[in-house]
Amino acid sequence: MANINTLDPGASPLDYYGFELRRCREAAGLTQRQLGDIVNYTGSLVGQVETARKVPTPEFSERVDAALGTGGLLSRLVELVLRSQLPAWFREVAELEARATKICTFQMGMIHGLLQTPTYARATLGTIDETGIEDRTAARLVRQRIFQKSTPPSFWGVFSEAALYQEIGRGGTMREQLAHLLSYERDPRINIQILPFSAGEHAGLTGSFTLFNFASDPTIVYTEGYGSAHPTANPETVADCSLRYDHLQAAALSIRDSADLIRGVMEDRYGEQLA
Repeated sequence: MANINTLDPGASPLDYYGFELRRCREAAGLTQRQLGDIVNYTGSLVGQVETARKVPTPEFSERVDAALGTGGLLSRLVELVLRSQLPAWFREVAELEARATKICTFQMGMIHGLLQTPTYARATLGTIDETGIEDRTAARLVRQRIFQKSTPPSFWGVFSEAALYQEIGRGGTMREQLAHLLSYERDPRINIQILPFSAGEHAGLTGSFTLFNFASDPTIVYTEGYGSAHPTANPETVADCSLRYDHLQAAALSIRDSADLIRGVMEDRYGEQLA
């Protein structure tokens, strides 16, 4: 267990966050309990964050920034903290997402993490192991902040129709998730197409993949295995996956027709679901 008097801010992003939180709180002349009362959290939780025993959330960070007048310091740091909570093998992928100017992905059986709702993400992450599920869910969701940047990447997603029917979570999880996809219907930067079952054999039968395009660096292809990431800039692989993606887009429904299909599945299959 970390000791507040010996906490090393260079040990990890979580330790650095705790060190800065304590420094700002003390500069404001507040106890942990007083700060907790102001931001509607317990003083115990404030202490746990300060000693790197608890991972802070974006909401906690925003409230504390407002209470202490830190100019958004903790809200900026929390992204680093949550990114550090990602599996080691996935951190490079999160960096690619953060740097990319364009992201093109094909997904066989589920919604891409950048478009997942909290309940959908929690359900997928907790399938085998629910240990630390809230922290792992927050770490996945913070990746979506790339769409809030002043110059966000464009996102093009082709999802198999199977992803709409693979029922994830309980209650209204799937209805909420499909409604979330529809919320991007008029967003020119986030484009969703559905590859219908009627397309038959297609160029993505070998599996899901993602293409990352950058302003000046080579395009990178990312594929994923169980507990492993496989990014590559190999020109032949990039060319092959780029061609496959072009064919998948051509076989997929238009953006408008895709939205109509999502809407239909949401009502016909999940219309009676309750949250």
